[in-house]
Amino acid sequence: MTEPGSQADQPAPGRVAAFFDLDKTVIAKSSTLAFSRPFFEGGLINRRGVLKSAYAQFVFAASGADADQVERMRAHLTALCTGWDVEQVRSIVEETLHDIVDPLVYAEAAELVAEHKANGHDVVVVSASGAEIVAPIAEMIGATRSVATRMVAADGRYTGEIDFYCYGDNKAAAMRELAAEHGYDLAASHAYSDSSTDLPMLEAVGHPSVVNPDRGLRKVAAERGWPVLTFSKPVSLRSRFHAPSGTAVAVTAIGLGAVATAGAAWYGLHRRRRR
Repeated sequence: MTEPGSQADQPAPGRVAAFFDLDKTVIAKSSTLAFSRPFFEGGLINRRGVLKSAYAQFVFAASGADADQVERMRAHLTALCTGWDVEQVRSIVEETLHDIVDPLVYAEAAELVAEHKANGHDVVVVSASGAEIVAPIAEMIGATRSVATRMVAADGRYTGEIDFYCYGDNKAAAMRELAAEHGYDLAASHAYSDSSTDLPMLEAVGHPSVVNPDRGLRKVAAERGWPVLTFSKPVSLRSRFHAPSGTAVAVTAIGLGAVATAGAAWYGLHRRRRR
């Protein structure tokens, strides 16, 4: 007979997960704003939308997005996609980008994902970007699953409403739901992010690490003794991970320079024509 409190009486340890923010943690760009060019070519947005997205991308890359900036970007992108055909968006993400840009991720992030998987950990991408963008990226890097913002659709088109905004406290709530569903031990799990807006996500696990942190997050990390990682080497995603058989899931983060240069070129041409 087993004595109460003996080793055999103890619950089995939970599974370990590694939760990764996406933008500027795994990918060096804003995944959502990077899609402005192919969406323009697909007829979903006009030149003005391309320029606004290029400017937002510049702000995001230059200074890091604080809560107010993220909210403004969310409002802009939500208004922008109202009425879009859901299947067309998915088609653009899956097919067009594969032919335009070889996807870029941080080499250090790719290695860290591989290390967690080698240790038997589940890898989960948790991002405020839309699920139609995040899910293929997560699959491409070999993540186990992903959680992202979900837009409401009716009759095959986006209504402009949000079903779930995967941001701030909602990220931590989603992680707790996943832990309950899949048996993750959050105290033994890991989380990685660059932004102070992801503090709830980092605080939800026992092993938080900050990646290329913004000023606010760097200060918190120093106060709490969290590891600070520097990711700086973009690498071809396709050179490291092979797409599954069948229809290839192609994902990219279009470079800030390419988007901004295209916008600047159009703006200069437009000004010359007006003279």
